[in-house]
Amino acid sequence: MTIVDKSFMPGAAPLIDPFGRAVTYIRVSVTDRCDFRCVYCMSEDMTFLPKRDLLTLEELDRLCSAFVGLGTRKIRVTGGEPLVRRGIMTLFQSLSRHLESGALEELTVTTNGSQLAKYARELFACGVRRINVSLDTLDAVKFRAITRWGDLSKVMEGLDAAQAAGLEIKINVVALKGVNDEEFPRLIEWAHGRGMDLTFIEVMPLGDVEAARVDQYLPLSDVRKSLSERYSLEAIDYQTGGPARYARVKETGGRVGFITPMTHNFCESCNRVRVTCTGTLYMCLGQEDAVDLRAPLRSSESDGPLEDAIRGAISRKPKGHDFMIDRTTKTPAVGRHMSVTGG
Repeated sequence: MTIVDKSFMPGAAPLIDPFGRAVTYIRVSVTDRCDFRCVYCMSEDMTFLPKRDLLTLEELDRLCSAFVGLGTRKIRVTGGEPLVRRGIMTLFQSLSRHLESGALEELTVTTNGSQLAKYARELFACGVRRINVSLDTLDAVKFRAITRWGDLSKVMEGLDAAQAAGLEIKINVVALKGVNDEEFPRLIEWAHGRGMDLTFIEVMPLGDVEAARVDQYLPLSDVRKSLSERYSLEAIDYQTGGPARYARVKETGGRVGFITPMTHNFCESCNRVRVTCTGTLYMCLGQEDAVDLRAPLRSSESDGPLEDAIRGAISRKPKGHDFMIDRTTKTPAVGRHMSVTGG
């Protein structure tokens, strides 16, 4: 991939939204495709975007670089499953130049782990130092049921490869009522025993899936209360740039995080936006308002129109989301699937 490099000044003034929040973190989806079909994320029979609708890797690089030029300090590459995108390592290799210049503080990725055995060393070589791995159970049969297509042994092989490569890992666990809730202590002790942080995430009402959200939803306030009866949890002032609130588990010495979009939204400190693989910028995960960045990206060799579109979008960033799950609400709060927006 041939990229025309540009020089960006470290510490560029960040984008500021209408509520005074600095937007310094973008989550960029590179594909809506995935090699799993998790029951809370996708329907089993998904219709994916035509490949012609996706931004090219070169366009993704240019878009990310424009954000870096406007003060973005952290980029997270997401999907779908980002590591199934053909040629994806060329994007990481190109974006690594912003780490080397100091314009970007962190380049990272969220993955289901299925491709880590193949790519862990290359990710580290590109400057990636921390990754998030989605893993909801340590039971192989249950894992297959949750992911529909997944193989737990491949994920475990990927985790081994990632740690051997020097990558720091955080495990993301979606809390599913009646599915994996009895397994939380085991997951914590397993993750902490391997030197990995673990974060619990509430189910979010995104996209139509076969299961009812209200049947999946488990408030993390209940999870934390239950864990507190077993462990000593000490609230700590630890941040990774995302929405998780962390506690230290005295018995294991490790950290456990809680992402609570439903029971306690984190909107007051939101510093991030999401860009889809087609170049649509969502200023909030839980709102439908969006701005097309593909058109200005393709309409001019100059980044001026693209930067103007980004600034205009940030000026419309809402105060917060409107997620709700109850038995009277049959349709999702947001129609698009999580894989469309980016995890």
